[in-house]
Amino acid sequence: MGLNLGVHNTFSFHLLDFMIRRILLLLVIFCLSLLSTRETRGVPSQRYHTFHVVDQQTGRGVPLVELRTVGNVSYYTDSKGYVAFFEPGLMQQQLYFHVSSHGYRHEKDGFGYRGFRTIPAPGKITTVKLKRLNIAERLYRITGEGIYRDTVLLGLQPPLKQPVLNAQVFGSDSTVNAVYRNQVYWFWGDTNRASYPLGNFHVPGATSPLMSPQSTDPSSGINLSYFVDNAGFAKKTCEMPGTGPTWLDGLVVLENAAGTEQLFGAYAKVKAPLTIYERGLVQWDDELQQFNKITTFNLTDPLYPKGHPFIHATGTTNYIYFADPYPYVRVRMDLDALKQAKQYESYTCFEQGARADHYSITRNQNGEIQYAWKKDTLPLTHSLQEELIRTGQISREEGLFQTADSDTGAPLTLQRGSVYWNAYRQRWIMIGCQYGGTSVLGEIWFAESPQLVGPWKWATKIVSHDHYSFYNPKQQPMFDQQGGRLIYFEGTYTTTFSKATRKTPRYDYNQIMYRLDLADPRLHTRDKK
Repeated sequence: MGLNLGVHNTFSFHLLDFMIRRILLLLVIFCLSLLSTRETRGVPSQRYHTFHVVDQQTGRGVPLVELRTVGNVSYYTDSKGYVAFFEPGLMQQQLYFHVSSHGYRHEKDGFGYRGFRTIPAPGKITTVKLKRLNIAERLYRITGEGIYRDTVLLGLQPPLKQPVLNAQVFGSDSTVNAVYRNQVYWFWGDTNRASYPLGNFHVPGATSPLMSPQSTDPSSGINLSYFVDNAGFAKKTCEMPGTGPTWLDGLVVLENAAGTEQLFGAYAKVKAPLTIYERGLVQWDDELQQFNKITTFNLTDPLYPKGHPFIHATGTTNYIYFADPYPYVRVRMDLDALKQAKQYESYTCFEQGARADHYSITRNQNGEIQYAWKKDTLPLTHSLQEELIRTGQISREEGLFQTADSDTGAPLTLQRGSVYWNAYRQRWIMIGCQYGGTSVLGEIWFAESPQLVGPWKWATKIVSHDHYSFYNPKQQPMFDQQGGRLIYFEGTYTTTFSKATRKTPRYDYNQIMYRLDLADPRLHTRDKK
């Protein structure tokens, strides 16, 4: 009997010990679950002081705003306009922050400083309102790391699946894209990586869904799915033989005889110093997820695919127009024609077959200059037009390029950009980058024309960047909203070719998206005289 009692007591002790351990384990799991759900429920972190910089006109967060302390420590808002601030020794102390941002402005105080004072404290929020000077609204950064870094640190919900690092990409040069097989296909220029100063110089690429109720609203961000290599870095999708980088542009989608879409692009091989020594045409391979060469062009040919194409019918013929930014090169919408440089046409005043070393200007019997579409003929460029004017071969009024500032009347030189038909304005619209004068490739202009060939007379500045480049802008017409009233365009934000003395952390050498409301009365360039 005593033996049985001892066994029972021993059993009871182990059972009690087991139950206590089980209860403690459940308590630990419960506490850990509370900690883990704290971030996912969008509860702001209690460690940081939250700065939220917003557009006073729209209330939307403004990316790329610098908050700088008196000690010259700078913090930059992420793509939702947030800064997660925590500095040992500076919390619970009154601090002053200088505020600056391209195209946005904080009001001045009595001493002329633009900024504010606050006492940062964990869990507290300071909202800073800025006046937007640009007509276009800056929305978010598309590429690079830390796009929604501070949003994540604050425990808030970012709009992207990969909000802080995607395919190890730190920075990417200019964008080309096309809607292909119900997705948007994106490709970029030279791209930086996290693990080494040299990255991808042969065209990284990605896809994203078309705008739909199931996809990301283009005003929030773009969910990119990169093509990656075995190391998880954005892979080379267009590595052509030869030394130096490979560049890609002129993306166009054609259907084959079976009605299947095929994606083509123009490649260029580049050697120092930015010299193109080979051009050709490539086709996308869906299985290999890369471009394959199908032909090369003779460098002496005056015309070739370049820029941002679009399809437009003239009469009964469909043409592919190449805008760069003016749409003055085209070719029939046919693969055989696309592969033959001799089939390309320029809108020009030169005689048929003209070349840079031998040309004459076409005039009618009244001496009036004649512009027309001609195959295999020297195109008129802005620089060539200026040379013709300088040498007295044409007058300025006879020139094809007549774009001027709609406010001041000052002539503009626009280089790189895109052209698309806009249903809202019922006109062709151009988003172009200014070159020359006081510009540092950081000023973006809007122009429109009732006719594809122009005149592209008046333009309005819609974006300006102080001493910083913002080049190769491209409108993204697949994102148009409200019948084309709201349009989206992006460009490359970089110190390259600029007067900037310091690079903006995370933002430099990356793509930034802007939105433009075409109902803005400042864009009524058609009424300017």
